[in-house]
Amino acid sequence: MKAFHSRIPLPLALIALLAACPVMAAENWVTTWMASPQPTWGNELPLPTRIPEALTDSTLHQKVRISSGGSRVRVVVSNEYGKQPLVIGAARIALLEGADHIRAGSGHTLTFGSQEQVTLAAGETRVSDPMELAVPALSELAISLYLPQHTPLTTFHWDGKQTAFITPGNHVDTQRLEGSEQVEARLFLSDILVDAPLDTHALVVLGDSITDGNGSTLDSNRRWPDFLAQRLAAQRLAVLNAGISGARLLEDGMGVSALARFKRDVLGKPRVKTVIVMLGINDISWPGSSFAPNERLPAKEQLIAGYRQLIDQARRNNIRIIGTTLMPVEGALDGTIVKNYHSAEKEQLRQAINDWIRTSHAFDAVIDFDLMTRDPEHPSRLLPTVDSGDHLHPGDTGNKAMAEEIDLKTLI
Repeated sequence: MKAFHSRIPLPLALIALLAACPVMAAENWVTTWMASPQPTWGNELPLPTRIPEALTDSTLHQKVRISSGGSRVRVVVSNEYGKQPLVIGAARIALLEGADHIRAGSGHTLTFGSQEQVTLAAGETRVSDPMELAVPALSELAISLYLPQHTPLTTFHWDGKQTAFITPGNHVDTQRLEGSEQVEARLFLSDILVDAPLDTHALVVLGDSITDGNGSTLDSNRRWPDFLAQRLAAQRLAVLNAGISGARLLEDGMGVSALARFKRDVLGKPRVKTVIVMLGINDISWPGSSFAPNERLPAKEQLIAGYRQLIDQARRNNIRIIGTTLMPVEGALDGTIVKNYHSAEKEQLRQAINDWIRTSHAFDAVIDFDLMTRDPEHPSRLLPTVDSGDHLHPGDTGNKAMAEEIDLKTLI
């Protein structure tokens, strides 16, 4: 089957394929895992990328835990922020057994347009051909990509919260994931799709570092969307984590703004039924901080207008949109290289936005994460049992509590 490109929105491309091939009418391709692509940066941000500048003749081994299962899989690779062609010399997918071993007999070579090698133009995204591989819900997969040429690492997902391995040479057919170098970012890998039962849909969580799992344990799948995926697995609703650490609603941050990426990360995913929007705290906290020292605090009306743009886009596409209140951040990142993340003026704006989210009825439903996670004795701070220790991000216990407090009926 001929591969299709990201220049056609993915649902439209699938519709075109179904129309051209009536025998495929029973297919139901659903995104079951994603990592929102980001451009790498230099010294304009206070945090390092923590990845090499480039790789040559190297294999990347990356692990993912999917949400919904299916009878076949496809892998999406992205050169969205590349300045030159990306050559993938070989690619392979397999089921994991334990932390780092390939399940015997599960490894399969990925092809793109029936070819084992694929070249992505600068800015291009490619989807692999369908691969016959039954993957259960919540299973872990290994995706290996061989980069034969000098390859600048310009498209990545910074806070992967999963160890990836880099090893010299072509080792896509390895039986154990290991490498001479390790990173915690996602490199060029953006989506996994499954051919799922016909009643399977997707829910996207559009968020920032709290959604991305910044305070959770590495290699543990303990982000709050991970816990939510466990609750929804039996209901055939895939949970897609579109969190980007440092993400903002109105302006670019450690990635493009939510207004700019909503089409790619929500509307561009097939079978999306619901989107949860958990954004705004970085719009409030970044101005005047080490991240954006020369920016001014946005007005309440600007943030509301941004939320309304997302709401309008979702409703025009028959997608249920749920807002969340902004969690407390007093004391956030104190003692780190990030200064002035919180202030009394910023707290006042957070409270005003939360009041609007709760009372405006602009969203189809509201998840009150502020109420769930704040300390009753000090409401501008996180509960100690929720706090990872940096007074901004929940830890594993907090993430689990957040997911378990959500009324699933509001999501469907």
